[in-house]
Order: sequence, then structure tokens, then C-alpha cells
Amino acid sequence: MPRPKEFDEDQALDAAMRTFWVNGYEATSTEDLCRATGLGRSSIYNTFNSKHELFKRALVRYTELMTANQVALLEDEARPPGQRLRDLLDAIIAGEAEHRRDERGIGCLTVNTTVELAGRDREAAELVDRDQRRRLDALRAVIAAGLRDGEFRSGRDPAELARFVNAVIAGIRVAGQGGADIPTLKAIADTALDAL
Repeated sequence: MPRPKEFDEDQALDAAMRTFWVNGYEATSTEDLCRATGLGRSSIYNTFNSKHELFKRALVRYTELMTANQVALLEDEARPPGQRLRDLLDAIIAGEAEHRRDERGIGCLTVNTTVELAGRDREAAELVDRDQRRRLDALRAVIAAGLRDGEFRSGRDPAELARFVNAVIAGIRVAGQGGADIPTLKAIADTALDAL
């Protein structure tokens, strides 16, 4: 008769997610995951099958949590489109400030995964692409609303502007990892909003 699990799988997944987020996939060892989760090697493999499966589940969890919060900000029609975008950028910068380590941000797990794995790990690339489409759809919709309302004045297509804002967000994450301070990240966000 198999023994019942004696740990909270969601807590273990959250701990693994944080470890991959900080270290990346390749640099995270099974020992790192054991330390972070408090689980033994056999428990990790019995529950998650492999490091790669655990990583994919952690990436899905990350995108569900982060993207849901970001999309909620963008879809809040009680506020004007420009304020929704401002709130999104402020939330991203606040996250960068909150998750600093040694005066550097830890970035975004999806951006980090894109840089590290997307070109050689089809499954990771598909997860990142699916998440990106969801965020781009929400960005496009709020930008289109801002253009209709005259709040944004760019003559560019909302889908192009959504890709631009998404690239700015990734740039903010990478700049934070490079050691850019919070005022610098805010200046990047302000410039992006001015460009709309």
C-alpha cells in the first residue's frame, strides 16, 4: 500500500518556482530543489516525474499568477486606458523592487525562460508563447480603447503598440537584473507611455 503524501504540493511547487525564477533552469540542481522544497529527491521525482516536468509546472503556475494579475489591471474598465497601463507598469516596477537580490532584480520567469530556453526547448517555448499571446491580447485591447478615446495619439496599429509595450516590460525586467535602479525603471516606463 503506497504511503500518502505528507507535504503540500502547492507549497513545494511555489518553492520550486522561486528557485527556478532566481537561478534559471540549467543552474538549478536537484539538490537546490530539495533544499527549497524541503523534499527528498525521491519525493520530487515521485510527485513531479523529472526536473523538466517540475519546471514546466512551475512556469505554468508563475504565468497563471502573474498574468492573471496583469490582465486584471488592464481589463479594469472603471479606470481610463492610460491609467490602466500606468498601473501595470507601476506594478511591474514594484515587483522588481520587491524581488531584488544584491541590488539587482531577479527579472521575470517568462523573460528569463525565453532567453535561456525558448530556442531549444519546444515545450517551454510553447508555454511562454501561450502566455505572451494572452498578455498581448489584453495590451492590444487597452491600447485600442485609449486610441479610440483620444488618450493615446500614436497613429500605429494597436497590435504593434502592444508588442512595443510588451518589449518595454521585458526591457524593464532585464534592466532591473542588470542593476538599474527604480528611478531609472520608472523613467523607462514614462518614456514608453509618452510614445503612445
